[in-house]
Amino acid sequence: MADYHKPDQQTLQALKDTANKLRINSIKATTAAGSGHPTSCASAAEIISVLFFHTMKYKAQDPRNANNDRFVISKGHAAPILYAVWAEAGFLKEAELSNLRKIDSILEGHPVPKQAFTDVATGSLGQGLGAACGMAYTGKFFDKASYRVYCLLGDGELSEGSVWEAMAFASFYKLDNLVAIFDINRLGQSDPAPLQHKVDIYQKRCEAFGWNAIVVDGHSVEELCKAFSQVKDQPTAIIAKTFKGKGITGIEDKENWHGKPLPKEMAEQVIKEIEGRILGNKKLSPALPVEDAPAINIKGIKMPSPPNYKLGEKMATRKAYGLALAKLGHASDRVIAMDGDTKNSTFSELFKKEHPSRYIECYIAEQNMVSVAIGCTTRDRTIAFASTFATFFTRAFDQIRMAAISESNINLCGSHCGVSIGEDGPSQMGLEDLAMFRAVPSATIFYPSDAVSTEKAVELAANTKGICFIRTSRPENVVLYGNNENFRVGQAKVVHQSKDDQVTVIGAGVTLHEALAAAEQLKKEDTNIRVIDPFTIKPLDSKTILENARATHGRIITVEDHYYEGGIGEAVSSAMVGEPGITVTRLAVSHVPRSGKSTELLKMFNLDKDSIVKTVKAVVSQITNAK
Repeated sequence: MADYHKPDQQTLQALKDTANKLRINSIKATTAAGSGHPTSCASAAEIISVLFFHTMKYKAQDPRNANNDRFVISKGHAAPILYAVWAEAGFLKEAELSNLRKIDSILEGHPVPKQAFTDVATGSLGQGLGAACGMAYTGKFFDKASYRVYCLLGDGELSEGSVWEAMAFASFYKLDNLVAIFDINRLGQSDPAPLQHKVDIYQKRCEAFGWNAIVVDGHSVEELCKAFSQVKDQPTAIIAKTFKGKGITGIEDKENWHGKPLPKEMAEQVIKEIEGRILGNKKLSPALPVEDAPAINIKGIKMPSPPNYKLGEKMATRKAYGLALAKLGHASDRVIAMDGDTKNSTFSELFKKEHPSRYIECYIAEQNMVSVAIGCTTRDRTIAFASTFATFFTRAFDQIRMAAISESNINLCGSHCGVSIGEDGPSQMGLEDLAMFRAVPSATIFYPSDAVSTEKAVELAANTKGICFIRTSRPENVVLYGNNENFRVGQAKVVHQSKDDQVTVIGAGVTLHEALAAAEQLKKEDTNIRVIDPFTIKPLDSKTILENARATHGRIITVEDHYYEGGIGEAVSSAMVGEPGITVTRLAVSHVPRSGKSTELLKMFNLDKDSIVKTVKAVVSQITNAK
């Protein structure tokens, strides 16, 4: 335990006064906005005051300085007090607080990274601590720096399982540079929180998860100062007993005030009362950080050498992913990998073998894994790749969509996509993942079909802003591309063509290989088709698809190892809307599959060579009849 030096009375009074100033500005901002959460801000006022003006070390005019302590407000609805404290620190102009929630202000209803002092967006509860874990892990193991990470959580969000995934992660990795502050203000949105003020139970839970747990009066600045100084070789949880709406007469600890601003006259009266409690005029300033975080540059990461595969040799794209990731790890010591205990299936174990200090085992906690990746990549400290079965990312969709709001640059690899995985059955088959990632605005979706394109996808993902998803397959397929083939985001490849092609077939992964086999079969029967590998499903190369469709009588067939809804067929159909003379015939997985051999399942859902041949013949027949 660090030596604790009790602050002098003048400093303690200044911290109390600052807390009341934060209350006042939170009330003013929310009343001006006509919406917001002043009572959720009021319960945290002393916590925020002590954190920002006694405990944390940071440069107030440079919020994203690599050396600064980090702060995550997981209870994002209390954003006004976050904005108020940055105004108190001098980074924001106090007048700007009155623009809260206005369309032309950066001070949105919940924190977002367009604010320089916000690393990750919050507001969907239960996610801040996972991101804080990623920041703390990066600080301890990658940056090896002095900065610490603080995360404020509300008691309502402690019902979220993702919080306890993060608690387990932090304890396992002994993140002694991480402090979680539980604002136990008793009241949730529509009801009291389940444990209300039973702080002893919270303490026992935290201790059971391996944390140093300290119960404090969350409105005592002296108790908070002391608690924040108690550092051990484990993460610390400050369990702060507080009251919602603290200091607001008639509202403190009362139900039905969640998310409601004070009416103007009431606000004026309350502010007058709180101003009367401010006894001094001492201005507090934060301590400066230790400048020991390394300067790094993660732009323009390139593979140390081109791919090294032979045309025709067989390899599953999931294995090619692992090989490519391990290779990219030699290009920069800021490339990191994590997995959810599937590394021997996703082949991220190849990265771990070559770069063990940069691999993070997240175990079977996919929501937390995505949050950790988000945290690791804040302030451009790392290039993170996280992998698991494609289907298991669906349980982390909320974290993924929040990553988009956070403007995160994370790379996710989902293996074992589609029915082609075979006997494991539908619970293991990624059949919704394309639909999910296509719905995320900042997502880039790579769907490589051989080892060379997989390696190129990994390299491109490392240098592409936003969320990148790489979809890999279990079956071994032949290498289609030469090692010098150039790939770009949004650029499709025409992999089979002739001057008299009658239909354009689009496949990806295993279905591209089935389409090529169908092309060879049809050629023997004097029917020629064009085959396209889209490479990226988002952005889709609409131009190449349209040009080739027009050259093949306007007929397109899409074949995909994914449900009909939201996959390649819908992407192509959407791209072709309004184009005269273009028709799209779709082959996809039509219902929940079952266990079986890969070949049997592809045949069952009309995704195999023979089914493609049959569909092509039907489409060609329509063309002939139309003539």
